[in-house]
Amino acid sequence: MRLLVTGATGFLGEHLCRELVERGQTVVGLARTRSAVLAELGVEHVRGDVLAGPELDRALEDCVAVFHLAGAVSRDPDDAQRMMRLHVDGTRRVLERMAAAKITRMVLASTSGTIGVSKDEEILDERAPYAEEIVAGWPYYASKIYQERLAFEHGQRLGIEIVAVNPSLLLGPGDRRLSSTGDVRKFIRREIPVVPKGGINFVDARDAAVATANALEHGRAGERYLLGGPNWTMKEFFGRLGRVANVSPPRLRLPASWNRFGAAVVEELWRHRGKEPPVDRISVEMAEHFWWIDSAKAEKELGFAARDPQLTLQDTVAYLRRGVDEA
Repeated sequence: MRLLVTGATGFLGEHLCRELVERGQTVVGLARTRSAVLAELGVEHVRGDVLAGPELDRALEDCVAVFHLAGAVSRDPDDAQRMMRLHVDGTRRVLERMAAAKITRMVLASTSGTIGVSKDEEILDERAPYAEEIVAGWPYYASKIYQERLAFEHGQRLGIEIVAVNPSLLLGPGDRRLSSTGDVRKFIRREIPVVPKGGINFVDARDAAVATANALEHGRAGERYLLGGPNWTMKEFFGRLGRVANVSPPRLRLPASWNRFGAAVVEELWRHRGKEPPVDRISVEMAEHFWWIDSAKAEKELGFAARDPQLTLQDTVAYLRRGVDEA
């Protein structure tokens, strides 16, 4: 089969392309930048944007399905409009061009944060409602909720089957842009001073790629599938990561209001100087919540299997120290 992967040069995109190629599929990658990884795999690269230009139509030629991964990750409120346009308007355009090309199946890469986040120690599954109230001030997750809704509703109108995969925090090797592993690098550099009170879930990007590939054939139209690994408190996560990285984890614990206030002050001072702050209010707020999820549905229907989380942490730290962290 000839398959299109949008956002092919991203963290999940490169792992997905590798998985599809290893299964004998012909893969076309639509992305604004080139990738040595994809070139080595023999992926046909179409340089373009999902929002405009004729490249999308060219990339769709003779394809039978689309993996829609194109997106942006940011915690900066100033990026809200850009992410909304890319995730919502971009998805609408991909669906409409798919309909014109008579392609009727899309696997959409979303995030567990559309439904899998809580103020309490609660493990959520696909039956949870959208976490609109919680994520309203977090632009990335708010835009992904709108993207999911648009994809399911517009896809149905156009006669396109939509299957959504919702991975938690992606870790593992290969995150060249630090889109998901940036906080791990901060930890290694001892730039995280306190232990938030929340909880985290993460998944190896390689395992998420396998499940995403499986969703093309085995995912049920109109359904979403949470992809996650362990549900740990932030204290446990930092403790395990510290042992892997041989870095002492932070020990200071402050009330949530103190953490948010301090982060807001630091963020304002650094941005006033025209610099990127080492910590920001939104990141602190997010870390005070619980991102715990249940992936039983994906395990049963997509054959999803999460590897030993300790191995994922080891591979993440090794990758960062081997290349990105030394740059």
